[in-house]
Amino acid sequence: MSTYLLEWLSLLGRWVHLITGIAWIGSSFYFVWLDNHLQKPKDDALRQKGVGGELWAVHGGGFYNAQKYQLAPAALPETLHWFYWEAYSTLLSGLFLLGLLYFVQAEVYLIDPAVAGLSKSAAIGIAIAFLAGGWLVYDTLCRTRLALRGLWLASLVSVLLSAAAYALCHLFSGRGAFIVFGAMLGTIMVANVFFVIIPGQREMVRAKQQGREPDPQSGQRGKLRSVHNTYFTLPVLFTMLSNHYALTFGARWNWLVLIAMCAAGALIRAWFVARHRAPERGGRTPAWPLAVGLSILAAVIVALSPAAQTGVSTAEPAAQQFEHVRNIIETRCTACHAERPTQPGFALAPKGVMLDTPQRILALVPLMQQQLATRAMPVGNLTGMTDDERSAVLRWIRDGARH
Repeated sequence: MSTYLLEWLSLLGRWVHLITGIAWIGSSFYFVWLDNHLQKPKDDALRQKGVGGELWAVHGGGFYNAQKYQLAPAALPETLHWFYWEAYSTLLSGLFLLGLLYFVQAEVYLIDPAVAGLSKSAAIGIAIAFLAGGWLVYDTLCRTRLALRGLWLASLVSVLLSAAAYALCHLFSGRGAFIVFGAMLGTIMVANVFFVIIPGQREMVRAKQQGREPDPQSGQRGKLRSVHNTYFTLPVLFTMLSNHYALTFGARWNWLVLIAMCAAGALIRAWFVARHRAPERGGRTPAWPLAVGLSILAAVIVALSPAAQTGVSTAEPAAQQFEHVRNIIETRCTACHAERPTQPGFALAPKGVMLDTPQRILALVPLMQQQLATRAMPVGNLTGMTDDERSAVLRWIRDGARH
């Protein structure tokens, strides 16, 4: 596959994934908000029709009146709108990107020999096993009696997801581990829609068409999975963004960072959901989920802050030290980070970062420090940078990037 075509496929794949993801998450967030803002109808005629809650809203220059039936209307409407293609399209485009970037180029983005000496086929097989296995374990738990005890189920799922985060970060590169973890959560979310939520809705529609009373458990099972999906959303979005921020996936204890950031996201989302239901509590919203979530974020920020560098500066002349650093960068970095990259698979310098002249090197010193200190670069250590070379460049930066 030509590098040029790969670039276009990556761009178009990301674009589609972003569009479908916005459509899915947008509709999901709206229905969670809607469900938690419904009020019991005051009109006796509505209650007699089976309406359990309604809501009035104004938007786009018009008034809307949304109604939710306790179970189902007496007769199905001629047109019934469904919401599922957004989820399926998001999964398909996400799997396309995962295959294109992290499987086709596994030796670049997925495998890190310093973490685990995996072959390309083994790495891909393990990643796929996590995607499928994550859903199978989660779904099995949700079909047990734990489903009746939401807090116990959530706690056990959290423990198992934390174990998965630890395992992935000890199998793959930090970048790859975070993405596979997010893909596993995303797969669970879409599988909830495909295997539980939509089949339950179809059964309710089928029951009305056949003149049967719909089984309320179909809706209850779907509601449980929808609640789980809304708490998974912010962690998934974090993992999608994380590959741009080496300070997270490149941290020494990156698995703890992954767990903490996902926990913070879930707690913050829980606060928003609770806020939707504030009218039921006289306008009050419990503050502890937001407080704990923000505290976790603050703790991660403090923990990842760069440690103060100590030590005696080298006595090596500035020009000589800079020349040594330039040679290391030319050998280990400019295969990708140059105006015309020579590394297969790279048509352009990643993110436009070029280190092929002294001026460009000096202009990007802060960025280089972060990428090298977190071992995020060279990506997959494709060029074989040694620890001594990494230390030499970081020492030069610590000494003030003399030249």
